[in-house]
Amino acid sequence: MAGASDNGGRPPGGGSPDDLPDFPEEWGVIVIPDDLSELADEVEAVRAELRTGPPLTGWQLFVRRPGVRRLRRFGTLLMRTPALIVSVAVLVTVASLFASAWPGPARQPATQRTAGTTPSPAGKLPALDMIGTDGQSVSILSSLPAVLLLTDGCDCARLLDDTVAAIDPGVTVLAITTAGVSADVSTGVSAGPSAATGVLPTTRTPRADGKNVTFLQDRTDTLRTQLDLSDPDGTAAAILVNRTGDIVRIHARTASIETIRPDLARL
Repeated sequence: MAGASDNGGRPPGGGSPDDLPDFPEEWGVIVIPDDLSELADEVEAVRAELRTGPPLTGWQLFVRRPGVRRLRRFGTLLMRTPALIVSVAVLVTVASLFASAWPGPARQPATQRTAGTTPSPAGKLPALDMIGTDGQSVSILSSLPAVLLLTDGCDCARLLDDTVAAIDPGVTVLAITTAGVSADVSTGVSAGPSAATGVLPTTRTPRADGKNVTFLQDRTDTLRTQLDLSDPDGTAAAILVNRTGDIVRIHARTASIETIRPDLARL
């Protein structure tokens, strides 16, 4: 065994070469043997201290192999991927729910409405009963297809004549007023509504082609109210209805047959 004087080239007395710091004094004199086998007892003591835990089982040794550890990491990744997908799907669903419930800016109408015209289709014609010229109740749904002309405050004799002339034989023209109409029975259809008379014509000369106007009285102005039409202004309101009761078009202000002529073919 080497002496203290041969301690790794240290000078005698434990001095430090090259001005290196000395070992702590509590370590005492450190001697490095020439034969490392002389440290076997110290090695065993250290190993004994490291083996303080219980010995590993065969299964623990198996799962600690490198190949098994790689398989475990791969399996963990496979399990995390579906969980990640489900989490993203849940977040997207919640975000879409919030987006649909969040009030957005007011949308502009897709089409520009022209004054006095309701876009087609406008819904179903209300099932209303009105008073006919004989004082009996008449259902407006029994006269479809039809052109309904609300003629309060309107000098509509020309419009009525032109409408009857333009329609097909199977279409009915209904002239509706709240107070009543008066008619020149000698000319038949040329009957202008008059809110002042309060009476309906009882006789009229039929046309040769069999097409005539049916006069009805809506005393409570229910039809105008349900269709949200404006008050009378000297023009007629025209409602075109097909045979199934669907409103093809509503013209809130009509003074000429040319306004409704394009829609007559759809009845």
